[in-house]
Amino acid sequence: MESIIPIIIQLVSGAVGGNIAGAIKSLSLGSTGNSIAGGLGGLLIGQGMNFLLSSTGQAMLTGVLGQVVGSGVAGILVTAIIGFIRNAMNKK
Repeated sequence: MESIIPIIIQLVSGAVGGNIAGAIKSLSLGSTGNSIAGGLGGLLIGQGMNFLLSSTGQAMLTGVLGQVVGSGVAGILVTAIIGFIRNAMNKK
């Protein structure tokens, strides 16, 4: 049970970050799209950072606050990138 809590934190924080990025109308994927893109970005990048930091012996992003901030920022970035790419493809 303890191993699923960080995953839930990363998904929720990423989804919140995705909806923050979606507030910019030109990058919005819709509320569901923002949540999915942000949640997946928060989970994937959050898990990657945890793996990288644990393999190097550094514990910079440990704790709930580090996971919330890291996954939220990852959700913002992933949603913004996907929204930018989608808008660039639709303008052709």
